[in-house]
Amino acid sequence: MTALTLSTAAAAGLRADAIVIGVAKGTKGPVVAPGAEAVDKAYDGRLAGVLETLGASGAEGELTKLPAPAGFKAPLVVAVGLGAEPAKDADAGYDAEALRKAAGTAARALAGSKKAAFALPVDSPGAIEAISEGVLLGAYSFDTYKENGGKDARGRNGKAPLAEAALLGGKPRDAAHKGAVARAVAVCEELNRARDLINTPPNDLNPAIFAGIAQAAAKEHGLKVQVLDDKALAKGGYGGILGVGGGSAAAPRLVKVTYAHPKADKHLAFVGKGITYDSGGISLKPAGHNETMKCDMSGAAAVLAAVVAAARLGLEVKVTGWLALAENMPSGSAVRPGDVLRMYSGKTVEVLNTDAEGRLVLADALWAASQEKPDALVDVATLTGAMVLALGHRTFGVMANDDAFRTAVHEAAEEVGEPAWPMPLPEHLRKGMESQVADIANMGERMGGGLVAGLFLREFVGEGITWAHIDIAGPAFNEGGPFGYTPKGGTGSAVRTLVRLAELTAAGDLG
Repeated sequence: MTALTLSTAAAAGLRADAIVIGVAKGTKGPVVAPGAEAVDKAYDGRLAGVLETLGASGAEGELTKLPAPAGFKAPLVVAVGLGAEPAKDADAGYDAEALRKAAGTAARALAGSKKAAFALPVDSPGAIEAISEGVLLGAYSFDTYKENGGKDARGRNGKAPLAEAALLGGKPRDAAHKGAVARAVAVCEELNRARDLINTPPNDLNPAIFAGIAQAAAKEHGLKVQVLDDKALAKGGYGGILGVGGGSAAAPRLVKVTYAHPKADKHLAFVGKGITYDSGGISLKPAGHNETMKCDMSGAAAVLAAVVAAARLGLEVKVTGWLALAENMPSGSAVRPGDVLRMYSGKTVEVLNTDAEGRLVLADALWAASQEKPDALVDVATLTGAMVLALGHRTFGVMANDDAFRTAVHEAAEEVGEPAWPMPLPEHLRKGMESQVADIANMGERMGGGLVAGLFLREFVGEGITWAHIDIAGPAFNEGGPFGYTPKGGTGSAVRTLVRLAELTAAGDLG
């Protein structure tokens, strides 16, 4: 991952491949953002005009390259758009997400560079943290399966990711500044771990392998881990996970990873959907819908990353992560439409569609998590195409059995820069899941399918437990071009939201 350093050096004298500056969209044209004063001065105060001549407007995601002025040791200036200029009377300065996106855009564009100096607006530790996150996430590249990728990584267009970023204006001896970088490194390294898992092809990431990766991460960071294999699942009566995984030669797993600070007095549980490949089972997906189904374990990847990040940050909280891992395949032993499964809770489910499998594995894990009576329970899943239809590819939906908690999750997501939207759980949709032969069916009304799935999951949350459901089906995997700090492929959606929820819980500010 890109190395980060804090630097009080003058931009002109710093040896680097490029100087990154910010440019905002002003009312009368582009405006050079704070942090770039030295560069602007070297252009005799006419840098904004030069950028405008080159077509720059300051719009978000815009990037303009120009030769560095005389006297600078770096040969290149990279001007990156920050979006609208803050109002003159604004106290907050530039929005953290604007800084995050700008830094990510520049870091990605500087692939192949050894060092870049980031002279973006730095007016607080929060700004340093946002820029750090943008750099670390924007420079991400998954090269494991490229030729010599493990030894001599060559990512975008044959170029290695940016090796080092110096954050100008950051004070190396300032505790708050150092802490901001340290938090960014811990969270982003784990988020990138989630991205790696999501991008790994399913022939190299089945439930047993995923469980082994979780065990290795737990050992590295001093966490407790418990893995239930297919025999233990059968003995325990985990009918949902076993039913979904029954059609695959790769047996399912349920993994529990626990971080507990010695001073913790609150317990937060996360549950992640971990379908390492989803063919749809007997209800086979049509052509064109299978190619990205390695990403159906994004929820479990996010949960693992968040628990490890909480440990690395030393948060005064107990966080338990449950990874419900299975491969959904069609075979003679696969669950069939019409089968009835007895879940871990004892409730029976009539399976009407084997491609509605995520809710089945989550149901068992939710009930298992509920037995420990956590103060709050959050599940994360690439659960429904209906949520993508409702909110698009960049926003995840949030449902809950408590309106205040749903609001808290939504606000936490928006705070860290993950677009989210609160969604309802309409009671009238529950009737559509009534079954003549079982307690509930795994399908209901087609319209509002994302909400139906949330209602199904609610049935398996223990009584009196505050719960939220995050459906990341849209933003978990980016099939389009990269933007901001978001790469093509696995995104690590919801990791930062979960980490923020853990921080809020540790501080006593969540519920």
